[in-house]
Amino acid sequence: MFRFFVLAVAGMCGTAFAQTPASNPMPDGSRDMYMGLGVQAVPRYEGAAGHRNAVLPVLQVAWSNGLFVSGMSAGMHWSSSPSVEYGPLIALAPGRDASGNRLFRLATAGDSGADGSSPTTWLPSSGIGEAPAETHLVDDNGPEPVEASNNRLEGMATLGRRLVYGGFANVYLTRQWRLTGNVLHGAGNDRHGMRAVLSVQHLAQELAPHHALSLSAGVSLVNRAYNQAYFGVTEYEAGHTMNLQYAPGGGLQDVRLAARWNWALSPAWMLTTGVQASRLLGDAKRSPLVERANTVSASSALAYRF
Repeated sequence: MFRFFVLAVAGMCGTAFAQTPASNPMPDGSRDMYMGLGVQAVPRYEGAAGHRNAVLPVLQVAWSNGLFVSGMSAGMHWSSSPSVEYGPLIALAPGRDASGNRLFRLATAGDSGADGSSPTTWLPSSGIGEAPAETHLVDDNGPEPVEASNNRLEGMATLGRRLVYGGFANVYLTRQWRLTGNVLHGAGNDRHGMRAVLSVQHLAQELAPHHALSLSAGVSLVNRAYNQAYFGVTEYEAGHTMNLQYAPGGGLQDVRLAARWNWALSPAWMLTTGVQASRLLGDAKRSPLVERANTVSASSALAYRF
């Protein structure tokens, strides 16, 4: 039967930026690889009301020595136990400018896609949900006033792409249920932001021949530096944007539910479709940058197994 990876619920600066595939024992010297192409609809940034659509490549590779690459994250399985998995993890956190999270996005075979947790390079987007550019009209009477922007990121400091690092751990309660978590540090321009994601997953349940459904629920916890980077407004930014000064603390950042349907078209081809609903909590929810606390993301991809 077609085997697929069930990935941890994670988020990155607004999209899942660390994906941890399950350990897959293989003969020495072998590897398991998925490549494909997908489409995704996600908020412009965490807390945005508008969405953007994107086409994105899919990549996921696991080697028999425990190394894996999953979208824009990579790590290594250190445990030899079938019920406990752990190891180091690195990921590329996307940058953010006035248009939202920016990066050409590279997804995984099971990416639920939302949070500019998701770390990757965006292909040209459709522009849906993006704020209109400022317009300058000139006539004989002089320039017209610049059209006011309703983009809450306009004038905010640009956040650079960051390599974040940490580790992951998964504990299997049964064959169908597992607890999973990861902690990644280094987000934000000062590289002090830290985010932990904890979730419970119901692994692939076969609904019919070649069709399987996976479910997950999780929460994200962040430190003060992370919330300040992505949800805070400095005194300088308050004076140059439409936002009031805001200094959030750490704590719970969001809660999310996700579902993924996998359709094995053949032993080599898989169609995977997912949807994720999330809600911002605590100081993140109260940020003046947040337009909508509840967001929904969706993705679908066709992947080939080599």
